[in-house]
Amino acid sequence: MPITACDQNANKLPKQIGFYVITSTATKLPGLKPGLKSLTRYNKTTDWQKKLTPEQYFVTREKGTEEPFSGIYLNHFEMGMYHCVCCDVPLFSSEAKYDSGTGWPAFKEAHGTWERDESHASIVRRPDNSLGSAGTEVLCKNCDAHLGHVFEDGPDPTGQRFCINSAALKFKPRENGVADTEEQK
Repeated sequence: MPITACDQNANKLPKQIGFYVITSTATKLPGLKPGLKSLTRYNKTTDWQKKLTPEQYFVTREKGTEEPFSGIYLNHFEMGMYHCVCCDVPLFSSEAKYDSGTGWPAFKEAHGTWERDESHASIVRRPDNSLGSAGTEVLCKNCDAHLGHVFEDGPDPTGQRFCINSAALKFKPRENGVADTEEQK
């Protein structure tokens, strides 16, 4: 049985500095031409090692995965928005968060999604075969930060499970139950 980064078998992955090492061997998307530039709109010269903690850097820039059941947002259900830890764009609403039982924060859909149309969301999907089976990596559309993976075994109505590393997120609570202006984008 192949081991996926966000399932109960993930504890069988090799460890490095307290995190699971996942080397991406993502395949190219069909139709992409050689030399196609990244979708990122973030400054490529950013010194991520100075901006991020070692854990955040490992997860977001080296495509690592935090240990299951260790992330600060796993059992966090306050109302608000989860932003990219690297570039601060809103990624997931607390209203889409649920307990998947896998050891990582799970979301039904990305913020800005409308009936599975993610063209207005701040995420991008990429094929990922790093664990020996076909998977889909989730990245920040703005800065190419690795966030986690998405699976088609989630609850209704989307049937999706966005399995996201806490280290890739920064939570901003709602004030007085009102969504902030970034949440309304």
